[in-house]
Amino acid sequence: MRGRAAVVVAALALVVGCSEDSSSGAGTAPATVSSGTASGAVGAVKLTVASTVATGIEVPWGLAFLPDKSALVAERDSGKIKRIADGQVSDVGAVDGVNPSSEGGLLGLAVDPGYPGKPYIYAYYSGGDDNRIARITYQSGKLSDQQVILEGIPAAAIHNGGRLRFGPDGFLYAGTGDGSDRPNSQNDDSLGGKILRITTEGKAAPGNPDGRVWITKGHRNVQGLAFDGDQLYAAEFGQNTWDELNAITPGSNYGWPAAEGISGLDGMTDPIAQWHTADASPSGIAFAKGYIFMASLRGQRLWAIPVAGGKRVGEPQAFFTNQYGRLRTVETAPDGSLWVTTSNTDGRGDPRDGDDRILRVTIGTS
Repeated sequence: MRGRAAVVVAALALVVGCSEDSSSGAGTAPATVSSGTASGAVGAVKLTVASTVATGIEVPWGLAFLPDKSALVAERDSGKIKRIADGQVSDVGAVDGVNPSSEGGLLGLAVDPGYPGKPYIYAYYSGGDDNRIARITYQSGKLSDQQVILEGIPAAAIHNGGRLRFGPDGFLYAGTGDGSDRPNSQNDDSLGGKILRITTEGKAAPGNPDGRVWITKGHRNVQGLAFDGDQLYAAEFGQNTWDELNAITPGSNYGWPAAEGISGLDGMTDPIAQWHTADASPSGIAFAKGYIFMASLRGQRLWAIPVAGGKRVGEPQAFFTNQYGRLRTVETAPDGSLWVTTSNTDGRGDPRDGDDRILRVTIGTS
């Protein structure tokens, strides 16, 4: 049921996008960084852009850290994966069969929790007719032995989902989109508009509701996944009115296409926060220090949303509005900072010298 509606303050007037909308449309933000300072503070949290980790990456999408504290980043359109270590960027190979489109291509990345004993990475990508998840051997700085473990996720030029995240339970979670076909989200036989929970072999993980591959339905286009302990949060694109941050409960229905944003419909779960299109179009999210940090494309800002136990416990705060352009992915780095990728070379942004780039953002208190 939509009991979480009471958690969300009705006066929250933030803005969202139906897809990765190219118009900036940035409305008034509750917190904006002064031009040129690259830092900002509201209330208890302060974010500062401490450095630029890497530049010249083409449409970075997935980002995952290895145990040696280096990172792998996926280029959406080229299908290449690059390694970032000690400020240096190197190619490690390309994923086979990637078919890029306006929102499709090489998307999410995840590293096996058993790495390097289990020397695998996982990639979510758009193929010719569907979206797929592959397991790929990564050893000695090179990719090899790509194996598709799950296929048949609906694909289209837009609404492909694509985020991957290993949970604390050791299983792989994936956010999917409706593939531009709304009924997929409520169709129990479709993998579209769902959050999947699978083994590293691509099978339904033990404990999934009704033994299905997916654990929730009724999503339009899930773009971000993050855990705070056992609690999973998900960000997704709305249609024309509301983007959403949802607290995920297995077996729940999140309402699309009947609901967009907080609607109070029986049998469907409301988001814990919502934004109008011009202020968000959320993609990746990460959890750190009591906040979900949410990268926004059309909104061109990084949101900090205080959460606890699957509830929002304060007002969202915006940082870096219009300073770096479209923001796609945010991940918590091994040193506790955030790595944030821009997405200005994706055909919908305004590229600047050095784009796309990865920023290192430190988290402090004011």
